[in-house]
Amino acid sequence: MSTATAPGTAAATGTTAAPAVPLAALFVRLKLSLMRNGLKGSSKRKAAWISSLVLSLLVSAFATLGLAMLRGHTHAGTVVVLMGAILALSWTVMPLFFPTGDETLDPSRLVMLPLRPRPLVRALLASSLVGMGPLFTLCLAIGSVAAVAHGAAGVVAAVLGAPLLLLGCVALARAVATANVRLLTSRKGRDLAVLSGLLIAIGAQVANFAGQRLFQQGGLSALEPVEAVVRWLPPATAVGMVDSAGRGAYAEAAAQLALTLAALAGVLWFWERSLTKLMVSPDGSTLAAAAPEKDRGTGGAWSFLPDGRTGAAVQRALRYAVRDPKTKSAWVSALAIGLIIPVFNALQGSGSVYLACFGAGMLGMQTYNQFGQDTSAFWMVAQTISSPRDAYVELRARAGALALVTVPYTVLVTSVTAALVGDWAQFPAALGLGLGLLGAMLCTGALASARFPYSIPTDGAFKNVAPGQAGLAWMGIFGGMFASAVISAPVIVMAVFVSLSDDPGSLAWLTLPVGVVWGALAAWAGLRLAAPMVSRKLPEILAAVSKG
Repeated sequence: MSTATAPGTAAATGTTAAPAVPLAALFVRLKLSLMRNGLKGSSKRKAAWISSLVLSLLVSAFATLGLAMLRGHTHAGTVVVLMGAILALSWTVMPLFFPTGDETLDPSRLVMLPLRPRPLVRALLASSLVGMGPLFTLCLAIGSVAAVAHGAAGVVAAVLGAPLLLLGCVALARAVATANVRLLTSRKGRDLAVLSGLLIAIGAQVANFAGQRLFQQGGLSALEPVEAVVRWLPPATAVGMVDSAGRGAYAEAAAQLALTLAALAGVLWFWERSLTKLMVSPDGSTLAAAAPEKDRGTGGAWSFLPDGRTGAAVQRALRYAVRDPKTKSAWVSALAIGLIIPVFNALQGSGSVYLACFGAGMLGMQTYNQFGQDTSAFWMVAQTISSPRDAYVELRARAGALALVTVPYTVLVTSVTAALVGDWAQFPAALGLGLGLLGAMLCTGALASARFPYSIPTDGAFKNVAPGQAGLAWMGIFGGMFASAVISAPVIVMAVFVSLSDDPGSLAWLTLPVGVVWGALAAWAGLRLAAPMVSRKLPEILAAVSKG
C-alpha cells in the first residue's frame, strides 16, 4: 500500500513526497483488478461472466420497471417493504452458503498489513459495493422507493432510502462473513456451500406453498399485518421511511430513518469489533492441531456391525456420508427433498400416500456411482478384491449401508404422508411399493456402478461430473431408473389395483410382503450379476473414478 513520505525525509533526500492514496479508493481498485484478472486466460469464463452480467442487467431492468409500475397500487407499500426485508435476509445468509463467491470476503488475508480496523471497514464496505450483486440490489431498491415515493417529501426520502437499503444489506453480509470467517474457511464452511442447493430447493417449495396459501386467503391484504411489523425492522425501515413520507406521516418517517441509521451504525460497530478480534486472535486450527487426538475406537453404534469386510465397508460408506462434503450433500438433499415433496403436496390438498416412494427413489439414486465417491482412493479397495466373491461382499456392504438409512426412512415418510392425507388403508401398498422400488434400484445401481463409473471432482461445489464423463452419468442414472421401473412392474401393478379399488382390504396388505420379497430378490440378483463385472473391470473403474 502507498503511504506518504515524511516531509523531513523528503527535504533531505530532495525527492517529492508521493500523495497518499485513500484506502477506500485503493480497495475499490483492488476489487476491480481481481474481477479483471479473473477473466484472463479463459474464454469460457469470460463468456460466462459477460452472459451473467447481461442477464443480471436485464432482470434488474425488468424488476425495477415492475416495482415502479406498482406506484399507486393499494398494496404497493406492503410489497416493497417485504421485498426490502427479503433482500436483507438474502444478503445476510449468502456468505454462509457461498463463501467462495467473493475472495474479498476473507479479511484474514490482510492480517499482516498495518491497517487500523475503522479505515479498513470503510475500505471493505466501499469495495463491497462493486459487483453484479450490489448493482442488482440497487436496482431493486430504486424500483421499490419509486413505487411509494409521493410528493416532495417522498422524493427526498427516496433519495436517502435506496442507498441506505443497499448499505444495510452489504454491511450485514460483511459483518456476518467476518464473524464467521473461521467457519467459512473450514470443512464445515465448505459443507454449508455444498448444501446451498438444498436451501434453494426448500425455499422454492416454501415459496410455492406460501403463494398458494396467500391467494387462497385474500391475496396481498393477508400480508398487511406482517408488513406492519417488518417495516420497523432495519434495513427494511429504509423503504418503510419512503412509504411513510409519501403518505404524509413525517414523524413515523423520521423515526424509521433514525432506526435505519442506528442499525447501520450498530452493524458497522459489530463488524469492526469482529474484525479487530479476527486480526489479533490466533487461528483455531493451529490450536486444534496441538490438542491430543481423541480416541477413535470402534465402540458405540459401530459395535453392532458384523466383523470382517462387511462391517468395515458399511462403516466406511456411512463415514463418507457424514464427512465427505459432496456425499453429504447428496444424502441430505435426497433425505430432505424425499420428505418435502409428499408432505407439501399433502398440505396443499393434492397429495397421495404413494408420493412417499419419491424418497426411496431419491436415496436409491445414490447407488448409481458407488465408486465415484472414493475417487483415486479406490485403489485401496481394489487391492482387497481378488475374486467375484470379494466384489460381491463389497457391493453387498455398500447396499446394506444405504438400506440401514433408507428402509426406516421410507417407513417414516410413508407413515407421515398417510397421516397427513388420512389414507391409512393404502399405507401397506405404498410401503411395499417403496421398498420394492428400493430393491430394484439397488439392483440397477450395482450394475450401473460397474458399467458406467465416473469421477466426482473435489473442486467446485456444483460440479458433480468430471469433464467428458457426463454421458456416462446420464446413461447410468436414466438407464437405471427406467430399468428399476421395469423390474418393479409386478409391485407397481399390484399398487395400481389397490389404488383403484374401493375397498383395498387384504390386497393392500398382500402388496407389502410382495414388495419386500421382490425388492430383496432384485437387489440380490443385481449384486450377483455386478460382482464378476466389478472384479474383472477393477483397472477400468479405477481409471474412470480418478479423473476428477
